[in-house]
Amino acid sequence: MVDGVHAKMLDALGTAIASGELPPGSVLRSEELQQRFGTSRTVAREVVRALEGMRLTSSKRRVGVTVREHADWNHYDPRVIRWQLGGAGRQDALRTLTELRSAIEPSAARFAALRATPEERGKLGALASRLESTARARDLDTFLGHDVAFHHLVLAASANPMFAQLSGVVAEVLAGRTGYGLMPEEPQPEAVALHVEVATAIAAGDADRAERAMRDIVVQARDEMAELFE
Repeated sequence: MVDGVHAKMLDALGTAIASGELPPGSVLRSEELQQRFGTSRTVAREVVRALEGMRLTSSKRRVGVTVREHADWNHYDPRVIRWQLGGAGRQDALRTLTELRSAIEPSAARFAALRATPEERGKLGALASRLESTARARDLDTFLGHDVAFHHLVLAASANPMFAQLSGVVAEVLAGRTGYGLMPEEPQPEAVALHVEVATAIAAGDADRAERAMRDIVVQARDEMAELFE
């Protein structure tokens, strides 16, 4: 029960900050938070500590908990991404996240082609086949699960731990596209074919081909979202 109250309070405050409802400079006072959410001082402190860990707020003696400037936030935290995608700034958030993906994922695919283990190459091929079958079935939820696993594995197979730690960021982008209706009713055959191309190139150790195909995936996703927003 306490965990549920904690999560509800954290989501409510995180969403309010990410959406601008609580703009930079807003002061959150523990007593007011306890009263508003009907929670204990301990839970309120834990939530404030979590917000500070994401650099959304800072605490100052005699002032209280203050919302920080947007530039100070930990923009790589999946929860911050989720809250931004849920608000009015969704389009800007998706734009910046897609720019990040375009800078990182093609390089990750290149290094995966050079460094992936035989087991990882086999798993990527299997995931690509599952993407094909679930796309044909128009099963977007299952497709999403396979898509998240595919991109996670490419990042991990790069054998670069800094790339691998971005898998949570990519997962939130992919989930956000599906959750907010920014995916076609049926995944585009070209996009699915490009995933197969990435898996095939990595299996063959063809770094140039893997990098090119992954870049095409991200560019296509960017163009699809731009068209829907227009």
